[in-house]
Amino acid sequence: MSKPTYVHDYQAISEVLNKYIEGCKQAKSSIMKSAFSPQATMYSVGPDGKLVGGAIPILFEGVDKGFRPSPEATAAITRIEIVGTAASARIDANDMSGISFTDFFHLLKVDGQWTVVSKIFQTHAAP
Repeated sequence: MSKPTYVHDYQAISEVLNKYIEGCKQAKSSIMKSAFSPQATMYSVGPDGKLVGGAIPILFEGVDKGFRPSPEATAAITRIEIVGTAASARIDANDMSGISFTDFFHLLKVDGQWTVVSKIFQTHAAP
């Protein structure tokens, strides 16, 4: 038996993650919402070293109210790992609304569709 290659799944996950990237670049959560499960969460560590985050609407509100369009921003999907119906991915972004960050996503293939169920991130200091 040969090992699965996951080519179709890789492409489908890339499409999901590109919705997130485009939503960030355009500062419109409506573009990225379909990439996330309604039950998804988002967390990071705040400046005080404490865990911050919660339900995914926090991301959508932050993008809509705190981001500005950044058509020149750059972002790359630097890693996607897939095993069956579970996957993890990494995105590195520069100058997205003046912020550079690294995102780590966990995705599940639910009813045949890939969806983000969790996001954690690290914001990088400006150079």
